[in-house]
Amino acid sequence: MAIPSRLVGAGLPPLAANTICGDATTGLVALGTNNTNAVALGATINVVATTAVGTGGLLPTPEVGSNIVVVNEGANALLVYPGTGARINALVVTTGGFSIPTGRTVMFIGSTGVNWYALLSA
Repeated sequence: MAIPSRLVGAGLPPLAANTICGDATTGLVALGTNNTNAVALGATINVVATTAVGTGGLLPTPEVGSNIVVVNEGANALLVYPGTGARINALVVTTGGFSIPTGRTVMFIGSTGVNWYALLSA
């Protein structure tokens, strides 16, 4: 995985280096109870700090080779939903939420325009 400072050191402009390496959003608060009202997980790395029971986050539309990391630092499990028409692993399309236990991290990998696959940390 690339490190922005190394790319800039090799002559790449800072904005391009950050675009290649991705961004991070911290302090997110889980919202809603389904894919229509969950908090957007739009950064490359999303750190969710607060998770009330049954609340969740919404992944963007998967793209081939895309990676989204979600960290659950909240007190409860975090439900992560795919966008409309997409699915995570073999869960129900659009509404199947993937549960991330508290203190765990998941990397979601896009394999097509409609499929996310989840790698759950130990």
